[in-house]
Amino acid sequence: MKSFKTLLLSATLTTAATAGLLFVGQSKASAATTYTVATGDTLSTIAQKFAGNTDLVNQIATTNNIQDINMIFVGEQLTIDTDQTATPVQTTTPVVAAQPAAVQKPAPVVQAQPAVQAAPVQQITAVAPTTSSAKEWIAQKESGGSYSARNGQMIGRYQLTASYLNGDYSATNQDRVADQYVTSRYGSWDAAKSFWLSNGWY
Repeated sequence: MKSFKTLLLSATLTTAATAGLLFVGQSKASAATTYTVATGDTLSTIAQKFAGNTDLVNQIATTNNIQDINMIFVGEQLTIDTDQTATPVQTTTPVVAAQPAAVQKPAPVVQAQPAVQAAPVQQITAVAPTTSSAKEWIAQKESGGSYSARNGQMIGRYQLTASYLNGDYSATNQDRVADQYVTSRYGSWDAAKSFWLSNGWY
């Protein structure tokens, strides 16, 4: 009788140990999602949608080989893996409401800076006509309407980067590039103005 009990206990312990090992060996599957960039999106707002904060910004950039976290494009497809934990890093761009201090305005489909009036370093006499009151309103907020305004890397009437203007700082090119930027990101100058009113930048 004792031998039967010993065998029964040994079989039970062996089964439990095997089941425990199988349980420990299991791992949680990764839950990656494909997301298509929409008008107005930034890596910060996309991270907010998936994680409720901006902790995923660098993980999204790494997963999708994004060299500049301030540059994504409408229609671009991103792989978002919410199971990975990203370490948040400090960036120079705002992630929520407008900040009182001036911040760097990045390239297209990115966050921008609050309006800062900078002293002009060069007088540009050619002035392209403004066809939208919202466009003029934003120009006044960004540069006081000056095509020659400078603020760090930001240049001209709409405070665009030198690389975005491709070295052409003429009034005509500033208007053309600003129109392309606003159309790509907001669809219209009126929509860009509404965003500016809510966030302090466009």
